[in-house]
Amino acid sequence: MGRLRVVVTSMSLVATLAGCRAQAPSPPPPATPAPVDKDLSQLQQQTARFAVTDLSADITALPPNERDALAHMVRAAQVMDALFLEQVWSGNETMLYNLIKDESPAGKARLHAFLVNKGPWSRLDHHQAFVPGAPEKPASANFYPAGATKAEVETWIASLGAAEKTSATGFFTTIRRAPSGGLVAVPYSTEYQGELALAAQHLRAAAAATAQPTLKAFLESRAAAFVSNDYFDSDVKWMELDATIEPAIGPYEVYEDEWFNYKAAFEAFITVKDQTESDKLRKFAGSLQAIEDNLPIDPKYRNPKLGALAPIAVVNTVFSAGDGNRGVQTAAFNLPNDERVIREKGSKRVMLKNNQEAKFQKVLVPISKVALASSDHDKIAFEAFFTHILMHELMHGLGPHDITVGGRTTTVRQELKDTYSAIEEAKADISGLFALQFLIDRGELDKRLENTIYTTFLASAFRSLRFGIAEAHGRGQAIQLNYLLDTGAFTVNGDGTFAVDTAKIRDGVTALTREIMMLQAEGSYAKAKQMIETLGVLRPPAKAILDKLNSVPVDIEPRFVTAIDLLK
Repeated sequence: MGRLRVVVTSMSLVATLAGCRAQAPSPPPPATPAPVDKDLSQLQQQTARFAVTDLSADITALPPNERDALAHMVRAAQVMDALFLEQVWSGNETMLYNLIKDESPAGKARLHAFLVNKGPWSRLDHHQAFVPGAPEKPASANFYPAGATKAEVETWIASLGAAEKTSATGFFTTIRRAPSGGLVAVPYSTEYQGELALAAQHLRAAAAATAQPTLKAFLESRAAAFVSNDYFDSDVKWMELDATIEPAIGPYEVYEDEWFNYKAAFEAFITVKDQTESDKLRKFAGSLQAIEDNLPIDPKYRNPKLGALAPIAVVNTVFSAGDGNRGVQTAAFNLPNDERVIREKGSKRVMLKNNQEAKFQKVLVPISKVALASSDHDKIAFEAFFTHILMHELMHGLGPHDITVGGRTTTVRQELKDTYSAIEEAKADISGLFALQFLIDRGELDKRLENTIYTTFLASAFRSLRFGIAEAHGRGQAIQLNYLLDTGAFTVNGDGTFAVDTAKIRDGVTALTREIMMLQAEGSYAKAKQMIETLGVLRPPAKAILDKLNSVPVDIEPRFVTAIDLLK
């Protein structure tokens, strides 16, 4: 536990620095001007692309015991930061120690960038290293043995029996080198035993403090999952959660595993529910089956009965950590990713409203002034931005998931491997537009939304492209933008600004929704690879817009003021 305690103490710095970086006193100026360090200046400019933003949540209505529970959840979330660093790269812990000890201006700038990116590579710059001595970012992260090759792991997996293969390709195991030299799957509960014991301790303390039954049930079950490595029961209890505090904590997304998209990274979102907004959006859950039944794909690939639960929660972030707080911030999420839970219970969509409001005001509105003609500036609306993000998350749960390929029962995720994340993000985005138009046509959404959803989506495309096409959301957005340009649904004006062709946009959206979902239904890795290679690129007209956005923040760097006050 000695190593763990130091790591967690260091990672408490993530919250502290996020709150204090912008307020830290500057050192006195030197007597004579110091020469400009070009590398330092460039790194500071890169980090400044994330606008430091206070994120607060109203917790005044929470009684003292619930605030105590909330504080323990934040402490557990800090452990997720430490775990995520370890999963990204085995050298992150040592590098973090060294950066903390470096009091030079360059050392402080590197520490700042390290904490934003959760490692020594810029997530907006194709994983370019900014710390001297850092290796190339490993595509295998720290999920697979050092020195192993992708081909070696693939060959080993192919040699396994069904049960062993399920474990080896599952979310919650690392692959390590056995003493014999062969490969072996190691459960997360063993690999990260010390860290998870501490996180479980805080979750049990939170469960003891809260008086909300479903919250208590989830916290106790998730603490048990950290020990047992079986997350099914706690995922189900998370689906059934109905409380003023809405935590998501554990291993979820697979973006860091760039070899196969098999392994889940640790993250946390500790939030409080916006009940008024949640009630307003609850009606969308009742429309999911109708949307599924009308997807523009072969009917045999539609799901005739979605999971019984499809809750939607609108929340405000108190604290996020790990994979939930690295580089570009999450605006919403759709969990769990375990197909077993999706089959039985569906999935839950969580909208991070204060994150979205900050992104809209600080990033999207300024982008629209550059990317769109002035006549379209009034077609940018927060309601359209917010509602499309909601529908994006809904659509992750719709369409093909469990599929049959060559007589084998499998999943889209397993068949598409390293292409899965980019294709899935593109699917959720474009089919989200399809679904919004479907609901407008049915009279379930205001017809006036039609005037803003496509233009707001177009402006937001440049927001996502700035994440970099090495990142799943950015690459998925490039696929959509280029496809819609090729079909004439989007056009480029003479002055280089972009526009929506209202006569062609609906057909373009429907066609791309069909193409992506069909390749998923077929489990066609070859088609997914070809789509990414031909469309997941940055073309000159889009690059010209991006080059004009240097003064616009790429995203926000959250300063968790409510969590900071809570932990005082």
